[in-house]
Amino acid sequence: MALKMRFLYYSGKAKMKAMAEIVKTEFELSQNHNAIDIIPPAYSCENERLVILAVSGKGEPDDVLRRFCFELDKKKAQNVALFIDGDEKMATKLLEVLKETGTNVMENVKYVKFGGLPFLGGKVTEEEKADLIAWVKDIIENLK
Repeated sequence: MALKMRFLYYSGKAKMKAMAEIVKTEFELSQNHNAIDIIPPAYSCENERLVILAVSGKGEPDDVLRRFCFELDKKKAQNVALFIDGDEKMATKLLEVLKETGTNVMENVKYVKFGGLPFLGGKVTEEEKADLIAWVKDIIENLK
């Protein structure tokens, strides 16, 4: 049986959606029609084993993102991992919120830098793809 996992992103960058599709394909999440979605998702999380939050931004998270993270408790997500296209301040703020909810927050935050205009550059290099897959596999191996 496949791991109950979702990849949710908060980004206007085409590359972030492309990364979500790679995870969906590589980890065979296609049986779940809402395995990848934007934040806030159309269908709420429910008893997910792992939720990957992929966020583009710097500094303080906005209200939509912060509220979503506050609602991500153990009933919705047993484990949460962060994939950040931005700075450490954003990750730190999100980690603080997520830890308050009681869910297990993975310490292995993945930082990336997607430059350029948001609507361009949805292409993912083989190196980026391999790095992403290796990171997700590492997260899965360390689940509680």
